[in-house]
Amino acid sequence: MTTAAVAAKTSWAVDASHSNVEFAVKHLMIATVRGRFYDVTGTVELDPEDPAKSAIDVTINAVSIDTRQDQRDGHLRSADFFDVANFPVLAFKSTRIRRDGDDFLVDGDLTIRGVTKPVTLRATEEGRTRDPWGGERIGFSASSKINRRDFGLTWNQVLEAGGFAVGDEVKITVDVELVKQ
Repeated sequence: MTTAAVAAKTSWAVDASHSNVEFAVKHLMIATVRGRFYDVTGTVELDPEDPAKSAIDVTINAVSIDTRQDQRDGHLRSADFFDVANFPVLAFKSTRIRRDGDDFLVDGDLTIRGVTKPVTLRATEEGRTRDPWGGERIGFSASSKINRRDFGLTWNQVLEAGGFAVGDEVKITVDVELVKQ
């Protein structure tokens, strides 16, 4: 490996206080409920010249779920959904990163409730800057959709008028700020 190649790859850490991992799912087939996980850690090995040499590894503390409603959050932490007592973390580890115009497609393995499935995130670099303390920062946004049932999140209720209490499609949005290490 040449010196230039070594210098090109950089290590970054997730700044949890300036990052969001959010989800949205239909409730009663008429409204969208949004929530987030606020305890997110992770690292990114970034090669801006060759995204295929980059890597992402993120862990989310499942108990940190927040939908702004304590009773619902408790239910989501229970065995009906995330079962945080037995599966305390969600994880994402990239398997391939490639350019798609100005964006990136990030393939990876998402693990929820002990079930690992491949997902693809569409990611956009939002910018780079120096913080007031001299550190380098970079921002990315990303999105994807999953079927919650694929991950063992199967709890639901049939509605008297037809349909279900909780939709199967979950929209995921990520806004992450990384700090160069």
